[in-house]
Amino acid sequence: MSTETSDRDAQWMDQLLSHIEAIRQAFSRAEAALAAETIEDFSHLLEAAVRLEHLRNTADQSTSTHDLMNVLTALRGYAEMLREDVGQDHPSLETGLSGLLAALEAAHSGPAGSARIENALPPSEPGFILAVDDLKENRELVARSLSRMGHFVITAASGEEALQALAQSDVDVVLLDLLMPGLDGREVLRRIKEHPDWRATPVIVISGNQDMDGIIECIESGADDYLFKPFNPVLLQARIKAGIERKRWHDREEQYRQQLERNEKFIRATFGRYLSDEIVTDILERPEGLELGGDLRRVSIMMSDIRGFTTLSENLAPSQVVTLLNRYLGTMTDIIMAHHGTIDEFIGDAILAVFGAPQRGCDDEDRAVQCALAMQAAMLEINTINEAEGFPKLHTGIAINTGDVIAGNIGSERRSKYGFVGHAMNVTSRIEDVTAGGEIQISDSTLKALKRRYAIGLSREITVKGIDEALLIHQVSGSLE
Repeated sequence: MSTETSDRDAQWMDQLLSHIEAIRQAFSRAEAALAAETIEDFSHLLEAAVRLEHLRNTADQSTSTHDLMNVLTALRGYAEMLREDVGQDHPSLETGLSGLLAALEAAHSGPAGSARIENALPPSEPGFILAVDDLKENRELVARSLSRMGHFVITAASGEEALQALAQSDVDVVLLDLLMPGLDGREVLRRIKEHPDWRATPVIVISGNQDMDGIIECIESGADDYLFKPFNPVLLQARIKAGIERKRWHDREEQYRQQLERNEKFIRATFGRYLSDEIVTDILERPEGLELGGDLRRVSIMMSDIRGFTTLSENLAPSQVVTLLNRYLGTMTDIIMAHHGTIDEFIGDAILAVFGAPQRGCDDEDRAVQCALAMQAAMLEINTINEAEGFPKLHTGIAINTGDVIAGNIGSERRSKYGFVGHAMNVTSRIEDVTAGGEIQISDSTLKALKRRYAIGLSREITVKGIDEALLIHQVSGSLE
């Protein structure tokens, strides 16, 4: 290309840009359609637009092409808006605008198709749109066009401004230019898709760069769509409509997920007051968790009881009995749950807990004994508080037995509970009956199953009502490990 031709093309480009700025300022004052010189400007623009094809064919395939597409977008945007606003009232202006638009469409034959789409889309749900472009006229045109469609539009002149806007607003769709000084569009796209709060926000890249490798790179980086300049307003509206719908679906799914989390926390907090965490988890995570029925389990059963509590409570006011009992049961509950035991029920001052259901462990027996030792140790602090408040001391007996039970949901369809049934339950109850305050008595089956070493005191056989064979029980006074 000769120097003379290059200089002439540069002059035509400068002329185009100066006309665009003049029209932009006139349009901003809402006087463009009424100014006689505007029609003359369009006659110059029409002549200049004929040169666009030559400029496009001779431009470089990088920045020059991008700049040319920005010019085309600005020309087309202002021409379409002016024709829509005032063209019918000014036939000469309508003729000039129509000629300019025809020249622009002829000049641009790239893959953006810029073939005109005449059928307007049905209006989409209003959205919050962020338009990012370093050129003022592009930002203004997009904002005006989308505002007419009912959207709320904010603009950013740089990548840094775009990220700041995203941090301050709940954006539905981002329109992103690629070539910008400083933080370019590719880096903005990467940061959006890596941010946990922004990654679901649809990003539509709008660029004059028609390099296929660049398009693929943007799509692989998470761009939801890619439009070429000059973009067709109806096509842009279609892409934005789809983007808003995707964002709305994501927002609804996120709200639904948060609601499920709140509901689950409520269920756990509410039912956790009556059931152990393990049982609540079993109910929530397994569809069959509420079905009646059970299965055979090898468990270690623990029963504890305050000795002489009935007599003690006769000498206390009802409110004092409740205070005394709640302090004891609250402390014991925390200890049992800390050792991953399942509290089956409270019967007055008695506690029934099981280790090994619904969740099995390789150390169920040891956890049961360790739990019993911790419960007896906690009685010292409980009684210190009781004495300070004028309450009597409490002494508990704790029995542990290991055996097979049926564990599951027991009851009816209207009222059921996770419970345990079997001979081993009766054996544990009988051992607890002969356990003195401050003692821990375990069955021989529990002793044989222990993996850790404990201080074992008196071992003895007992005969109890309802069980034919004698029971061998052992007193545990502490842990040796």
